[in-house]
Amino acid sequence: MTENSTTAKPGSTPEEPWPVRTVARKIADWINRLGTVWVEGQLTQISARPGTGTAFLTLRDPAADVSMTVTCATAVLRQHEPPLTDGTRVVVRAKPTFFLNRGTLSLRADEIRAVGVGELLARIERLRRLLAAEGLFDARRKRRPPFLPRKVGLITGRASAAEHDVLVNATARWPAVAFRVENVAVQGATAVPQILDALRVLDRDPEVEVIVIARGGGSVEDLLPFSDEALCRAVSECRTPVLSAIGHEPDTPLLDHVADLRCSTPTDAGKRVVPDVAEESARVRQARDRARRALHGWVDRELRLLTQLRSRPVLADPVSPLLRRADEVRALTERGRRALLGRLAEESAGLAATRARLTTLGPAATLARGYAVVQRTDAGGIPRVLRSTDDAAEGATLRIRLADGALHAVVTGDRDPAHEGR
Repeated sequence: MTENSTTAKPGSTPEEPWPVRTVARKIADWINRLGTVWVEGQLTQISARPGTGTAFLTLRDPAADVSMTVTCATAVLRQHEPPLTDGTRVVVRAKPTFFLNRGTLSLRADEIRAVGVGELLARIERLRRLLAAEGLFDARRKRRPPFLPRKVGLITGRASAAEHDVLVNATARWPAVAFRVENVAVQGATAVPQILDALRVLDRDPEVEVIVIARGGGSVEDLLPFSDEALCRAVSECRTPVLSAIGHEPDTPLLDHVADLRCSTPTDAGKRVVPDVAEESARVRQARDRARRALHGWVDRELRLLTQLRSRPVLADPVSPLLRRADEVRALTERGRRALLGRLAEESAGLAATRARLTTLGPAATLARGYAVVQRTDAGGIPRVLRSTDDAAEGATLRIRLADGALHAVVTGDRDPAHEGR
């Protein structure tokens, strides 16, 4: 199989794969079509040995873990004044080149321009407006740091003045404060990746309740990592409150706007991350004194009220009113008893009079005066009082009731009219 026949085919198959040289040549052809491009990044690993005509650089993307190898003539690198150093932001005019033998990609630069302070500030301002429009600076998103954190996470340079200021001031205010310190590069090309790694580590630590990112003062280029977009977004996504303590009072990197609390200096961060034990002790004493005075005042008021209540006659001599009421109860009881007895006597007399009247008007008294009650006893077995002579025919059986007994008789004679009997 020839190379020309292979390249003429539209694609490769498992049965007819492309040789490595063909793939490499195709990739080189595709890359060559890009032509010359302008690329921005940070310089790292600058290598320009004396006596050589080619310098080797690494161009790193400050917002991502991506880098590319750059080659250029040594003269292109040395013409800059001041010399280019690691961490310098540059714009490179280069042509992408793919090396067939090694299968590597690099940029061949013919012009390198350092990004000036004005351009850096303009880019930071554009990024500031972008992040503000997305709401990353909104005060409603900011969380209040804990009053007394169990452990404070500190991201700062190793053995730096910022680390010393935070630790010394925080310990002076609250000697029992605990720190977890993550030392990182705070400037240069490796600063942002190391800060991001440290931020992730501290944010995952359940004991760390607040994170402080601290750095001393410096130039705009030195503080550039703290205006990095990736760092700002990472801080906004942290679950742990973040304090920014970068540079001096006039320094305001974008991290200050995204953090939950901005501290003017690392010293200020040490004072604000924990309370002052002396001030808190004084507040406790003042609160205790106020509570004591309030309690004493309340007790005094209640004592005065109790004294006033006890001085009233009803409480000064509670037995006398009870005795007077007892006498009144006894008098009322006696009056009620007399009224009840009088009413009973009156009703008894009336009852006796009624009984006497009933006795006088009753049948027994009438019989005693000589009258008799005549009943007919042969009318069906039921005695019936005779009220007229017509009620008793001749031969009728009668029962005559007298005062001292009863007689039985039979009608035998004629009836006499009432006036004849008289």
